[in-house]
Amino acid sequence: MEVTTRLTWNDENHLRKLLGNVSLSLLYKSSVHGGSIEDMVQRCSHQGYTITMTYINENMIVAFVLGNYINLRESSTEPNDSLWFSLQKKNDTTEIETLFLNTAPKIIDKQLVCRLSENDIFIIRPDNKIYLDRMMIKNLKLRFYGHLQFLECEVFRVEGTKYNLDYTKRIMKAREHRNKLLADIRAYKPYADLVSEIRILLVGPVGSGKSSFFNSVKSVFHGHVTGQAIVGSDTTSITERYRIYSVKDGKNGKSLPFMLCDTMGLDGAEGAGLCMDDIPYILKGCIPDRYQFNPRKPITPEHSTFITSPSLKDRIHCVAYVLDINSIDNLSSKMLAKFKQVHKEVLNCGVAHVALLTKVDDCSEILQDNFLNLSRSMTSQRQVMNVHKMLGIPISSILMVGNYASDLELDPMNDILILSALRQMLRAADDFLEDLPLEETGNLVLFSPSHKSLVPFEKS
Repeated sequence: MEVTTRLTWNDENHLRKLLGNVSLSLLYKSSVHGGSIEDMVQRCSHQGYTITMTYINENMIVAFVLGNYINLRESSTEPNDSLWFSLQKKNDTTEIETLFLNTAPKIIDKQLVCRLSENDIFIIRPDNKIYLDRMMIKNLKLRFYGHLQFLECEVFRVEGTKYNLDYTKRIMKAREHRNKLLADIRAYKPYADLVSEIRILLVGPVGSGKSSFFNSVKSVFHGHVTGQAIVGSDTTSITERYRIYSVKDGKNGKSLPFMLCDTMGLDGAEGAGLCMDDIPYILKGCIPDRYQFNPRKPITPEHSTFITSPSLKDRIHCVAYVLDINSIDNLSSKMLAKFKQVHKEVLNCGVAHVALLTKVDDCSEILQDNFLNLSRSMTSQRQVMNVHKMLGIPISSILMVGNYASDLELDPMNDILILSALRQMLRAADDFLEDLPLEETGNLVLFSPSHKSLVPFEKS
């Protein structure tokens, strides 16, 4: 008879996000294999990392991850760390709380008991009752105290090529850092409130990952992989219209303080790809959203949709040169010449700029342990130096990401690279705004908190 788990697909999906890219294999189910603790340990010993799930009710699960079930016997003196977590369903959402302990449960008097400083903090009894002390209740944010009858207990083997508790700790730290980056960007305001939204222009060869970067940014803020911008192949550009994309903070959230401007891909062939004569008009804010590019014919002031008097909010505040990190060595001389032509226009307009290297294979290897800096491999370091020499961009302004192009689920390591790159672009845009001459900001109005009114920006 096939034994099925009480774990829902949604619960399992949340566990994958918590533990990394792992799969779970059911080893033990108390209602099928017997309710005694000895039965559980016998079936689950020598299985590597396991998760023990205790179903308190239909909406609450308490669980812990162990390295080896054989260590649960009271006579074992081998140290054993454990990861504890709770899953609680509230209003169609699932909340997860976690706790690392430098101790693990042991079998004591036919019960599974976890002790900390000689105090019993967790007990599973053979009569299907569970006990958690106040410290566990507080840290896991549970809505009960003391002993409680549970519905079921299940144990799963954790299967994953690089899974261990240290990896889970790294995933959890990554999630914390990802959430900090999200909070920073949500709270961001452009320099001196000169504009309400920063415009970031994505420029690069066909198939370099421009549209995918927008999709990836949107995915991180929506909490799941999205694909609003249609993505082409490495040789065929799908983007033929100029798109100015806003990003909302969640499906029904407010618009975030930046826009990503997607262009037709650059092409080394003559008369193909983005027309070079369109670049200055894009930078100056003369081209409207959804303008249809023509590789052989640039826009002119006579065009019906041409913006003749763009304001500062219409202009590009930061340019991101998007390059596939795996194709930098293969850029043709004609493509390189187009890049340098674009860069010359960017410099003439004084616009801030960064380079964005996409399609990084392993984001976890790129990030240092503190997630604050990139630990570049020899290959990626060589590509960074190539871009530095090619365009003269400072090494600190050369960013790396792994876009969500074929992934089904978000990865906190990848999210960090995407959000860190976006934050650097916003900082670069702030530098651009701060450096603007007064005559370009003289018509703006600033809010005066002390007078609670609008006052004109005064030139000095």
